[in-house]
Amino acid sequence: MNKSMKDLVADAKSRVETISPKDALSAQQSGDLILDVREPAELTTDGAVEGAVNIPRGLLEANADPETGKGNEKLVAKRGKNGRVHILCASGARATLAADCLREMGYDATVIEGGLGGWKKANLPVIM
Repeated sequence: MNKSMKDLVADAKSRVETISPKDALSAQQSGDLILDVREPAELTTDGAVEGAVNIPRGLLEANADPETGKGNEKLVAKRGKNGRVHILCASGARATLAADCLREMGYDATVIEGGLGGWKKANLPVIM
């Protein structure tokens, strides 16, 4: 049976937890990582969360695996029991797929509810 992106996201949602934008900001202030999986152009046009690490979804696995030699230091430092990664995209689909992937790679990953749209709706700060 062929699956659509909608099917893949629904399947991944059954395995990942979500966190509210306000709780994610609080967790970031306590040392957790916010990971933004949007494309760089989206950060320019729509804004970004200060202190978030940006790794586009298509490059995530290489940046999350310390054995590739391309691992992102801030992300890899959270692998295992070293903290949580809270993932953000525009609305939540890419973040859900990314969280499920990171979970399989040994990360404690959650999805920020509503993505950047939810972040803005909660009146949390965005840098342009």
